[in-house]
Amino acid sequence: MNSSSFSNMSSSLTYRDSLSTAVTKNVLIVALGITINYINGTLIHTFRKHEIFYMNPRYILFIHLVVNDMIQLTTSISLFVFSYIFYRISTSFCCFIVTFAVFTTVNSPLNLALMAVECYIAVCFPLRHAELCTIKRTYFLIGCIWGLSAATVLPDIALILATEPLWLFNSTVFCDRDTVFRHPISIKKRDVSYIIFLSGVWLTLLFTYLRIFCAAHASNSADGRAKARNTILIHGFQLLLCMLTYVTPLAKMFLVFLPIAQYVQAYFFWYILIQILPRLVSPIVYGVRDSTFRQYLKKYLLCSIGEVNKLHP
Repeated sequence: MNSSSFSNMSSSLTYRDSLSTAVTKNVLIVALGITINYINGTLIHTFRKHEIFYMNPRYILFIHLVVNDMIQLTTSISLFVFSYIFYRISTSFCCFIVTFAVFTTVNSPLNLALMAVECYIAVCFPLRHAELCTIKRTYFLIGCIWGLSAATVLPDIALILATEPLWLFNSTVFCDRDTVFRHPISIKKRDVSYIIFLSGVWLTLLFTYLRIFCAAHASNSADGRAKARNTILIHGFQLLLCMLTYVTPLAKMFLVFLPIAQYVQAYFFWYILIQILPRLVSPIVYGVRDSTFRQYLKKYLLCSIGEVNKLHP
């Protein structure tokens, strides 16, 4: 990257939106966050109230995705709002928030890959599904997801503690992963880990969904083929949104060549695309579209609307 690119990236840290633009952006982001977390909270409440869900590996994986999305959304929006209100925050506090943000951001595609595998087993090996997809194995695999995520961020924290002076943790900084984990080894490790995760998740997706589609195509049911095709397309779109996280460093390399004002606006659009939109799509794709979940979810949503109407007749 040439010197003009570095200059543009540095300028983006000092560029400030107008008051009206800043307020609009923050109101939009916070409103989306509250809406999505309300829907996800209702999904969690529905899950906890019915044994049919928390005794089913598919719904356990789904609700783990929902909880993960809520944590990710809360940390991401907090960082966004802090960047406008405080601009610079404590480095120690920033490390804490960024660590959770990285954990949950990496978790999402891995969780979706596991859900694709579970769906593949259910369709292609229905007689062995109960044997292979047990609750104990499901929670073990969720633990493995968090372990893989930890392997991507904990070495960065250890590197900071080993290479940075202690006064840094008492200073303030513009909170972003690249400004906190700025060591060249951290950046290189991030790129390598993203390539590995990107390749692994996409190979899993292609294998499982192609086998699901072939199994549905082999059946004589036209409805089954159409349902399999629609499921693959919708889930593929959802996973594509989550996988954009892994190409963010590459996207930044192209965005830095834009004029500073356009760079900031383009990065805001990119932020919504990779941080907000996937969390909005998840409850729709995996919750509302599921007939069993929708049956119970509708009851709680209608009850909530009824209580609001009683309070405001």
